[in-house]
Amino acid sequence: MKKPIRILLADDHPPLRAGLAAILNGQSDFKVVAEAGSGAEVMRSAEVADVYILDLRMPDGDGIQTIRDLIARDSATHVMVLTTYDNEEDIFRALEAGARGYLLKDTTSEELVAAVRQIHAGERYLPQAVAARLADRLIRPNLTPRELDVLRLVSRGRTNKEMASAMFISEETVKTHMKSLFQKLGVHDRAEAVSVSLQRGLIRL
Repeated sequence: MKKPIRILLADDHPPLRAGLAAILNGQSDFKVVAEAGSGAEVMRSAEVADVYILDLRMPDGDGIQTIRDLIARDSATHVMVLTTYDNEEDIFRALEAGARGYLLKDTTSEELVAAVRQIHAGERYLPQAVAARLADRLIRPNLTPRELDVLRLVSRGRTNKEMASAMFISEETVKTHMKSLFQKLGVHDRAEAVSVSLQRGLIRL
C-alpha cells in the first residue's frame, strides 16, 4: 500500500488548523502528522513531513524565516505558504526563501488538495492571481537598502532634515534617494509612496 503524504500544518489559529486538518485527512493519500502554532514550534517538531503548510505571520519566528530554516536543514523540503497576505513582496520573499507554492486562505478545498499533491510531486503551484502579482514584482526595479531606510522614515513622518540626521547623510543625499524611490515606485509624493509601499508589502506600519 502506498504511503500517505505526510503533512505538517503551521498556523497560529487552532480552529483554522483543525478545519484544514479535517480537509486534508479526508483524503486517502494524506496524513497530517503534526500541527504547530509558530515558526519555532515547526522547527522543534520531531515529525518529518513531506509537505509543510505554513502561514506567513506567526509568533516566535515568522513564516519567511521558517521557510529558510527548513530549506537550510534539508534543501529538498517541500513548503507551501497558505496565508491571507497577497502583496507581491510577500509572495516574492516566500518563493525566494524556498517555498514551492503560495495559496491564499480563501482558496477552495479542491485547490488546496491539488496544490499539496503537485508540490509533493516536486512541482510548483501558483494560482493565476498570485503568479500575476509575482510577475509585477519581478519587472519592477528593486529599491536599494538605503532607499528602503528612507521609505521607512518617510512612513514615520520624518522630514528630510530628520532623515539626514538619523542616517548620517546630507539632506541633498536624502533628496536624491527620495527622487530615485519615487521613480521606482511610480509615485509623485510621500503619501503616495507610503500607500503604494504598504500595498506591496515593502514596509509595515
